Amino acid sequence: MPAPRRHAAHTFFARLPYWLLIAMLLGVLILWRVVTDASYAVIFAAVARGIGITIYVTIVAYAGALVVGLLVGLARVSKNRLIYEAATFYVEIIRGVPMLVLLLYIAFVAAPATVLAVNWLGAQLAFLGPLVQSLVDFRVRNFDFATRAIIALIIGYSAFLSEIFRAGIESIERGQVEAAQSLGMSRWQVLRLVVLPQAIRRVLPPLGNDFIAMLKDSSLVSVLGVPDITQMGKVYAASTFLYFETYNIVAFLYLSMTIVLSLGVRWMERKMPQNVR
Repeated sequence: MPAPRRHAAHTFFARLPYWLLIAMLLGVLILWRVVTDASYAVIFAAVARGIGITIYVTIVAYAGALVVGLLVGLARVSKNRLIYEAATFYVEIIRGVPMLVLLLYIAFVAAPATVLAVNWLGAQLAFLGPLVQSLVDFRVRNFDFATRAIIALIIGYSAFLSEIFRAGIESIERGQVEAAQSLGMSRWQVLRLVVLPQAIRRVLPPLGNDFIAMLKDSSLVSVLGVPDITQMGKVYAASTFLYFETYNIVAFLYLSMTIVLSLGVRWMERKMPQNVR
């Protein structure tokens, strides 16, 4: 190997943190077991079937939480007292409820109540004919558990993301807002063209960290029987009693995804300028 390449490779490995080297070593050991041990290979194939639903729940729930969180964050900096108080009530109540409890509440209390409300609305609009028959026929079983879990994660995480957005908006210097208003911009134009672009850029690192947290918390959907990584691992371990091997694979899959995302967030933090103006 040429000297410059050897030097670059040496520098790369020298700058790697020890925790990452150890994690990579553990990952290599588990992959080696998967390749060489038939039982590990079967477990990996069984558990890996839940990767798709894990990624799906995480991405959809996080996208929804971003939208709701931004709206609530804007409400939290509103000068309208009613809007501010309503948003603050939402944030404080939701943040005070454990995610697992919120998940169970949405799945077994809010979802059936919503179905009853939809049925009642359909009955009231029966005069419209077949157009509203689907509302009357809507049943709880049509409200699948994956959807309920996604809604619960959206509600739970939107409360936390709203505080991140609020902090980002309030970090923008008042002078910039006043300068934009002096140029004739409306309040909405100032928010859209001056405040939000800078605020969102400033809060990207904590938003990335919350995305990682969402990936891990998506494992809670297994309590509803949603076939994610955790649920597939629980089912396989219960049927074979290979708990040690199965949960090694489950932990390995989650760790692989979260470490990759963590490195991506750190890379993004290094690339962003320290002072965004």
